[in-house]
Amino acid sequence: MTPPAGQLVVEKLILHFGGLTALSGVNLEARPGEILAVIGPNGAGKTSLLNCISGLYHPNSGTITFGQKDITKMPAPTRARLGIARTFQNIELFRHMTVLENLMLGRHIHLKTGVLAGGLYWRWAQSEEVQHRRVVEEIIDFLEIERIRKKTVGTLAYGLQKRVELGRALALEPKLLLLDEPMAGMNTEEKEDMARFILDINEERGVTVILIEHDMGVVMDISDRVAVLDFGRKIAEGKPEEVKENPEVIKAYLGGKDLQLTVV
Repeated sequence: MTPPAGQLVVEKLILHFGGLTALSGVNLEARPGEILAVIGPNGAGKTSLLNCISGLYHPNSGTITFGQKDITKMPAPTRARLGIARTFQNIELFRHMTVLENLMLGRHIHLKTGVLAGGLYWRWAQSEEVQHRRVVEEIIDFLEIERIRKKTVGTLAYGLQKRVELGRALALEPKLLLLDEPMAGMNTEEKEDMARFILDINEERGVTVILIEHDMGVVMDISDRVAVLDFGRKIAEGKPEEVKENPEVIKAYLGGKDLQLTVV
């Protein structure tokens, strides 16, 4: 049976940093069209897992399959061309460039005109840029950032920078979107906006989402399924209401306390 587009399967993933084991035999499946949250305490291996999926890290063993392809040893740019995009826990934008310029950079994998061809066939290159600009302008409208489109990213408030980074990831037109703490450092209103955008990306654009997030209220509200890591091991997986009642999750993640479901 052919795996559907957008399906990610991680099998027996092991990642070592010297004597430190970041991931220990992790299995994970992201089903097409779902929002899968990955939670766990600091140092549990969540970001390391996303780095392996996106190609920034290469695991010591195990396999990562996306759609019909084994991507375990593929470089990050190749994975991006297949439809995997991500945001980072620490914002990775070009701070001296404008919002529009940062989003246009997100179209780089779709460019067909090189420097030489652009010089020789100027009208062709100009037509291609117009097409990419049209995609970017639609993303600007979608994320409601028209008023800051020409502003330098480094001058923007933190929450808006997070939104711009999401826009740059969307510019790749991903099938799978990896979000590493997209709401970290945000106030309640900013979190509500980001949660709405993530739901719209998933529902309206049909993008599969893997989300790392510490706000348990957000996780429980928007996720279809939740996977829990602890010291590089997956200790639980299931629907949010199942995971929040799991004694091992409560013990490992919250020190035996009840999950707080209220967004604060």
